[in-house]
Amino acid sequence: MPSRKPPFVWLLEKEWRELLASRSWWVLLAVMGPLVGVSFISAVRTYAELSGYGGSAEGVGEAFSPLVGIWAPTFSACELAAAFLLPFVAIRIFAGDQQSGALKLELQQPMPAWRRAGAKVIVLGAGWLIASIPALLAVVLWRSYGGSIYPPELAAVVGGHLLNAGLTVAIASAAASLTDHPSTAAIVTLSVTVGTWIVNFIAAVQGGIWERIAGYTPTAIVAEFQHGLVRLDVVLIALTLMALGLAVAAIWMRLGAPVRTRVHESVLFAAGAAALVFAFSAMSPSWDLSENRMNSLPAGDEAVLRTIRKPLRIEAHLAAEDPRRADLERKVLIKLRRIVPRVEVRYVAATTTGLFEQSSAHYGEVWYRVDDSVPVMSRKTTVDGVLGAIYEAAGLPSPGESSDIFTGHPLAVPPRRAGTVFYGIWPALVAAGVLLRRRQA
Repeated sequence: MPSRKPPFVWLLEKEWRELLASRSWWVLLAVMGPLVGVSFISAVRTYAELSGYGGSAEGVGEAFSPLVGIWAPTFSACELAAAFLLPFVAIRIFAGDQQSGALKLELQQPMPAWRRAGAKVIVLGAGWLIASIPALLAVVLWRSYGGSIYPPELAAVVGGHLLNAGLTVAIASAAASLTDHPSTAAIVTLSVTVGTWIVNFIAAVQGGIWERIAGYTPTAIVAEFQHGLVRLDVVLIALTLMALGLAVAAIWMRLGAPVRTRVHESVLFAAGAAALVFAFSAMSPSWDLSENRMNSLPAGDEAVLRTIRKPLRIEAHLAAEDPRRADLERKVLIKLRRIVPRVEVRYVAATTTGLFEQSSAHYGEVWYRVDDSVPVMSRKTTVDGVLGAIYEAAGLPSPGESSDIFTGHPLAVPPRRAGTVFYGIWPALVAAGVLLRRRQA
């Protein structure tokens, strides 16, 4: 007797049952509680000690922000779970029907392949949200301690981890559809993950184009969002890569289509995605959602820098592994690029480490020039030193010291009840869910 439910609703219910039957998902649930608990408890203890708990370092916590002190380490558990556990859940959902032969029966029902893939993604998204409940419990516990919550920066952290999970699902789903066995798909997914880490390592050493590419890896995306920085190009490129992965998965789910046709369609989608990625990479809008404006220069300086309409050229005689170059990039240039639309940075070095260039008369110099103005040289890589040289090169007055200083939210409170919640209540709920599922099966 035919079902009265719409085919897509029936498919959603079927995929949900598949998720509940997946051991990998229950393992993800069981691990998430203790994993988040370890991170949260350690972060709260450190935050409390630096805020003066126990009579030590009283007053230091006035400069502390929950974004860096609590949310970044706590939600890092979600990053680990997305990298090492979520892929197995996605592979189980996408490859399970192919291994059991159920996909051939499903293909007899007239339905676009993208809707089949969409149903799996919706169920996986729901499963990830349920697995992320321990992170929500950490937020509730922090609020119960009297901790400060700044919604925009917390939303940025959550959004970054959702993008990371989406990328993981897209990669795993494409691998599961392209390969013949789940174990092969797992190896392919892990290889892609390790490959992004290698790109980050090369970028840290070589810089240049590698550094720009590394800015779009999942690790870099999570790091930026965990610091409250939301970049439009990163969001659009991540969504494009997610769409590409799911499109490839949908294409290769059509078992009846010729392999040549599926290859051609995959290449076509990949070319379109590459064109979009190239276009999106040129976009510069970004938003600093952190309460302490950690990704921005002082407001007064930003107002002055926005008046610079001509190209700002910076030539730094610093090697890739020189700590001063890292300071210049992370503390100043990254923030400067968000304000000045035309910043050109050129590094000059004969070696990678710069160890044997110290005797050179020009090594360590940083030259600043605004359009065709007289260049200004400085050896300072601090914010004040760099901005002072830029103002001199541009002929602009310095705005002086900013009066808008972030005072922080110190909280000298231990992580009460956290161990009970993450090590006791959550595992008990997961165990109860497993038992209930077995009785219903």
